[in-house]
This record gives sequence, C-alpha cells and structure tokens, in this order.
Amino acid sequence: MELEIYALAKEVKLRYDKRKGILGYRQMRTQLNRKLKKKYNKKRYYRIMCALGLKAVIRRKRASYVKAAEIHVAENVMNLNFDANSPNLKWCTDVTELKYGNGRKAYLSAIIDVYDNSIVSWVLSHSNNNKLVMDTLKRAYAKNPGVSPLLQSDRGFQYTSHEYNRLHVKYGFKKSMSRVSRCLDNQPIERFWGTYKSESYYLTKYDTYDDVLTEVSKYIHYYNNYRYTDCLDGLSPNEYRRAA
Repeated sequence: MELEIYALAKEVKLRYDKRKGILGYRQMRTQLNRKLKKKYNKKRYYRIMCALGLKAVIRRKRASYVKAAEIHVAENVMNLNFDANSPNLKWCTDVTELKYGNGRKAYLSAIIDVYDNSIVSWVLSHSNNNKLVMDTLKRAYAKNPGVSPLLQSDRGFQYTSHEYNRLHVKYGFKKSMSRVSRCLDNQPIERFWGTYKSESYYLTKYDTYDDVLTEVSKYIHYYNNYRYTDCLDGLSPNEYRRAA
C-alpha cells in the first residue's frame, strides 16, 4: 500500500507541475483516475496534495461593468434553467477584459454550449466593439449552421444593438438577456471566465497582444479536449459532445 501511495504521489506532483498548479484535488482525481485506470476517491487525492503542500490557484472576483444604453432588449427567457439534453439548444455569451503589457487591454468574446460546457466559438480583439461580438456569433454559426439555440447574454451595448438584432433575424436564434446586475443569470459563461482566468490567465505575465492570443488559444484547446470533469461523466466537453 505504501508503494502504491508513493507512486500516486509522484503522479500527482508531475500532473500538478505540468498544469502549473491549476488542479485542485477534484480535477486531479478525475484526470489521474482516467490516466491510471483507477478509482481512487477524492479523500486520497486530498490527503496526498495536503501532504505535498499542493494547492490549486484561487480565483479572483470579476469586476463589474456599467450597463450600456438599451435598444433591442429581451426578457430573461433562460431564467436560470441551464438544463439541456442535446447540443446547440442553449448557448451563453459574454465578453471579458484581459490586460497585458503596460496597462493595455484585449477583449475576449466567447459562446459556451450549456449542454457540454464546450466553447463553441471565441474571438480576441483589441477593441470591445460590435464587430467583436458579431464575429463570435458568425464563427459559431459557421461551425453549427442551421441551429436555433436560446442565446443568453447580458444587456451590454453589443447585444442590444441593431447589428446583433439583424443577426438574430438572419440566424433565427432566440434571444434571452440577464436581468440588470444579475451575473448569475449568465452563470455558465461567467463560470468559464473564472476557470480560464484561475487556470491560465492569472498564472502568466503577458507582454504583448500576441502573447495573450497564443495562451487563450492553447487554453481553450486544452479546456475543450482535455479538461475532464465528473459532471460530464469523466469526459472532456468535446468528448461528451461527440457522444451525444
């Protein structure tokens, strides 16, 4: 038993270092049980990580943003019902700010599918403008033509714009918008921002826009294909999606 625990501890340390300290004991259990084809419980991983002094990075609280002028506003149709029994029934979208260099800013827009938590599309831009959001939506539909999900957003200026409404008519998706100052109304994408920032963004110093772009691309590829979770039966988002 001692040799088995020692061998597992070595695997834990290697995986922890490989993922730059982002894994807590739950993710560690999911990933290593899959790799080792074992069924060790969470307590074993928790005890090993405590003994090794390994702790996952802690998420920072997201800053709040001012609501923009309303033009085409929709009701909160989603109403916190994030259950979906197949892909492309419910999407959530948002934009988050990423700083680099000497106080410069980049903006990441993404769409997440509630069914499997996969990132359907994403765009990074120097500017937080309408084009950023519209390009994200166009990429999502280039990959998933003909779908008509319920699409949750906040009431930011891009989502209430004439341009967004034109794409709503063109693609036929159903609009849903969070209530004012209720970030939980869009929690799948908010949760992804927290995961991404704690597991990648906050761990690296970015000197240039290209540094940010490279790391975002690497992380989303990892997240969609190799971040296994218990809520998806130990599969990654894309594996779960393909099994639908």
